[in-house]
Amino acid sequence: MSGAAHNPGADLLIPADTPLHRAAPQCKVAATALCILLVACTPRDQFWPYLGYGIGLAAAAAIAQVPATTLLRRLVVEIPFVFFVVLLPFLATGPKIHVLGIPLATAGLESGASIVLKASFGLLATGVLAATTPLPEVITGLERLHVPKIFTAVASFMIRYVEVLNSELNRLRTARACRGADTRWLWQAKDTALCVGALFVRAFERGERVYLAMASRGYEGSLPTTLTGEPATRTAWATTMTIPAIFAALTATAWATA
Repeated sequence: MSGAAHNPGADLLIPADTPLHRAAPQCKVAATALCILLVACTPRDQFWPYLGYGIGLAAAAAIAQVPATTLLRRLVVEIPFVFFVVLLPFLATGPKIHVLGIPLATAGLESGASIVLKASFGLLATGVLAATTPLPEVITGLERLHVPKIFTAVASFMIRYVEVLNSELNRLRTARACRGADTRWLWQAKDTALCVGALFVRAFERGERVYLAMASRGYEGSLPTTLTGEPATRTAWATTMTIPAIFAALTATAWATA
């Protein structure tokens, strides 16, 4: 088994000895969640706060020694969703502006830009968290924040078995390639859909086997606590909440001036 399977999320972590790496995981998880929530609450027609958000995240990334190129590469996952956002200026109603002779709805442009910016800053915030905090410590942080155990248990299983499912998917791809399949061709979309269906069935069956094995060993619906380390001090909380406080001030000002 690969090292990533033994240490899930290792490819996202950027090892370093910085104040952000050493911070308590519950503080970092709470700060990230607050930043994402505050960005999501930004008024649709206000764009100047994003400059402040960007400066705050850039400062956090600099403290954590996370390269900007690494964070930007992780924004690739949102590209498929951007294609749907592009349609908003054409589908929205209301006043329109003409760009190169093409009528675009102002409301659609504002909504599209707001959605892309909010999604991008959310990904950047989680990118800083993933780069400074191992995934098992993220689960520990959630437990210390008293997140319901059912959620932390599901997250723990997901982290543990994502590499197993990825290996299963690679075997399915290899089997398809040996039979002449090529996912680059549109007419083979049906085969791709069947491959996804087979992966779902295998994942479901594996989940049943894992559950039966755990139940036979006394599992009753909750996992033993995995809390490690000392609780965060007030100083640690105050320091970690500096950036969310800046985000809160920017969001409140945006609503006051909207």
